[in-house]
Amino acid sequence: MKSAGNRLTRRKLARIAAAGATALAAKAQSSKPAPVETNGLTRKVAAFIVNTRYESLPKDVIELGRKSILDGLGLALVGSVAKSGEITRSYLESLGVTRGNATVIGSALKSAARFAAFANGVGIHADDYDDTQLSAAPDRVYGLLTHPTAPCLSAVLAVAEARRLSGRDLLLAYHTGVEVECKISEAIAPRHYQDGFHSTGTCGTFASATAVMKLYGADAAACARALSVAASQAAGLRENFGTMTKPFHAGRAAESGIVAADLVQRGWTASDQILEAPAGFFHAAGGSYDANAITLGRPWTFSSPGISIKPFPSGSLTHPAMSELLRLVRMNQIKAEQVERLDVGTNRNVPTALIHHRPTDSLQGKFSMEFCMAALLLYGRAGLNEFTDEVVKRPEVQTMIQRVRFGVHPEAEKAGYDKMTSILDLHLKDGRTISGRADFAKGSPSDPMSFDEVASKFLDNCRYAKWPEAKANRVVESVRKLEDIPDVRAVTALLSA
Repeated sequence: MKSAGNRLTRRKLARIAAAGATALAAKAQSSKPAPVETNGLTRKVAAFIVNTRYESLPKDVIELGRKSILDGLGLALVGSVAKSGEITRSYLESLGVTRGNATVIGSALKSAARFAAFANGVGIHADDYDDTQLSAAPDRVYGLLTHPTAPCLSAVLAVAEARRLSGRDLLLAYHTGVEVECKISEAIAPRHYQDGFHSTGTCGTFASATAVMKLYGADAAACARALSVAASQAAGLRENFGTMTKPFHAGRAAESGIVAADLVQRGWTASDQILEAPAGFFHAAGGSYDANAITLGRPWTFSSPGISIKPFPSGSLTHPAMSELLRLVRMNQIKAEQVERLDVGTNRNVPTALIHHRPTDSLQGKFSMEFCMAALLLYGRAGLNEFTDEVVKRPEVQTMIQRVRFGVHPEAEKAGYDKMTSILDLHLKDGRTISGRADFAKGSPSDPMSFDEVASKFLDNCRYAKWPEAKANRVVESVRKLEDIPDVRAVTALLSA
């Protein structure tokens, strides 16, 4: 029997545990890289906001942005008929804020710009069908950084409508906001996304604040403060993927940018180094950043590395595999009953976002590689009509889901995270195996959609939302010549019931 002096009492165990925890914490702290501060980075971004002129926008950038704007407007209409759209409108009505001068798209409601931006941001992202930013850096997870249009367009459209500004004003503010958003998203350390932040909600807030301050004609000092107020509102967690809270991130980012701009215009104070400071956005939310990535307008992100327009209403990481499977099915005339098993391999980061392996509703289905593959095998398509609760729950779908094996493939891992490499092996009951590989999908810069193809997607979305065909066609033509429209209310009127 041990003496009392040698016994490990609870108090002694507690002291040992505390000492160990302190040592581990000290070791972890010492292993962290020292914060790098690039003085004046926030002011540099603010100067870009102020100094960017419409004449400095490259023609190809304007044309690329035109497609994303049209795409976003159609998705706002689709989002208006989603359950989240119904809840959002009901919420605004309960607040008594439906007497403003900014359109809640797809309805007869108008509200203050901040609330219309919130509703429309939720709508654009509701079906996860909106455009995505690509990264050029191999260490950036998936090559996917943020959904740039949802928070930016929602804010700029609401404010431009409320102030009766022109299509040219809207284009300039939109492009300035998207550029700032994408470069900030590119610069922050990959840990930001890997550890759970949703960059559409975080970095999208900067897009909204930037675009609105541009519309307000603010000076550089005010722009820096607006970025700072926006940073303190930046939020969004990937744990909520597959729920209504994911599009909430985009809506709140749109609204938060307007709040930041409006407060600063009234004299609100904030730091002028919020991006680079040791206690600022980059270090707090990512641990580090690459200052060299903030090459604003050199080149414009729309030009290089590019922004993708989605061919399917699901998480972007499913799209290369979906595009390739559709190609294989059509080329080989494969029927669902022929399929024994489908193996889908990606890099190790992809499954951390596509988390729903046995989805039970449509929102989970958007983040389920298994469901997306099953829908294409069974129906030869995966559009808005397939991403419904009823389809996800069908016995035939659930059975096919179990035939899809999704995991990490060494070849995809080796390809790097700046790609969304997907490797498919389709095993048929007759013993054949049909294989394919895709790094990107239709709609990416490597295989872009034309304006007419985006217009076709827009019109399909309008039909899904049961929007009047005459209005829909006029929206297409209005966006085609947006820079010539003297008052954006001519466009928003076509999006209002």
